[in-house]
Amino acid sequence: MPSATHRRVLGGTGRSLKSLRRVGFDTLPDQLVNNELKRGFTFNILCVGETGIGKSTLVSSLFKRNFDHEPTDHSEQAVRLEAKEYDIEDAGVQLHLTVIASKGFGDQLNRSKSAETLVQYIDEQYDRYLQDEMKTVREAPISHDTRVHACIYMLQPTGHSLKSLDLVCLRQLQKRVNVIPVIAKADSITKEEMARFKQLLKEEFQRNELELYEPEEFDGCPDYQTSFPFSVIGSKEEISVAGEKSRVRRYPWGIVEIENEEHSDFAKLREMLLRTHMSSLMQRTHKVLYERFRKVKLQNMGFIDNDPSSKPVSLRETYEQKRKVYMAELSKKEEEMRQLFVQKVKRKEAELKAAEAELTSRFEKLRKAHLDEQKDLQTQFSIVEAQRNEWLLEQQREADEIIARGKKKDKKKHF
Repeated sequence: MPSATHRRVLGGTGRSLKSLRRVGFDTLPDQLVNNELKRGFTFNILCVGETGIGKSTLVSSLFKRNFDHEPTDHSEQAVRLEAKEYDIEDAGVQLHLTVIASKGFGDQLNRSKSAETLVQYIDEQYDRYLQDEMKTVREAPISHDTRVHACIYMLQPTGHSLKSLDLVCLRQLQKRVNVIPVIAKADSITKEEMARFKQLLKEEFQRNELELYEPEEFDGCPDYQTSFPFSVIGSKEEISVAGEKSRVRRYPWGIVEIENEEHSDFAKLREMLLRTHMSSLMQRTHKVLYERFRKVKLQNMGFIDNDPSSKPVSLRETYEQKRKVYMAELSKKEEEMRQLFVQKVKRKEAELKAAEAELTSRFEKLRKAHLDEQKDLQTQFSIVEAQRNEWLLEQQREADEIIARGKKKDKKKHF
């Protein structure tokens, strides 16, 4: 029998196990880790902010990669979203990253529908996931989860309260996605102004009862609430600072290190988003936000868990009830359409009969008029013919008289 001090390692990256005398299911965490490492992870970020606020620069800074998001101007006629996918690796961990960036946000004179594009996209991804779950033959697991796990909402460093556009959008997004508000371009105002601005934002968030993402606290986790909302700086320029590469922003008076906590909260944002609470964002998306969407969607479709007497209702019973209701509505609609068709046919028949009667009446009138006119013509013709015959007789008599007078003259001359 192996000694109690015998050690073994589960997998290439597994933890060291001391004893083989146990049953063995203590290796389950390592099995799960190894399986997830083989499968890889999916993470989807929605970045919302006005044009030119630094969305692509911030995302590139978060992952220390220069992503190929093309800049846009202020000429967009409507808000649109641009999604790009990347496969990246960090210490052997594969991550399929999708970055969805807003384009033209805040550029329109009429901004009443700016939030609709964001809400529609988020709901479409939930609906797509639900449709995949409800398939009779499902992929296990669902091959590509497109649900938005985090929304980085970038605010202008105005030093005042929230803009009305931001407030409307945050109200629309709070029930659908993990919203992480950040103050962009933190190097454009002083520390004192930033502290006052953060306090104003906190009070406004609380006053409007906005349900923003709050990082869970656990042992060894930094206190993020003191820095909330995060003030950040982004940059794609790297220089060597104290022998290490660092992303900075250059100014005539010096440089600003984006990861220096004295300059901004960028390091805390990245640590919270990627190092300590990435799994929490995924779990909350699946267990809270998606479940909320799924519940409302299925209830709207007529699926219920209990009947009015609080008895459990199976999916089959719900389906049969929905099918009966659907077939009844279909039969009712079919009967209504049939009745409507019959009414239209009767109306059309009546119209055709009326048109036929009118045409017959007109034909009879025309025929009668034609006959009367023919009679008149015949009468006139008879009169003319009689006058002609009379005239011919008159002419014949006159001719006979002339001939007779001529003969008399000839006889007189002879004698």
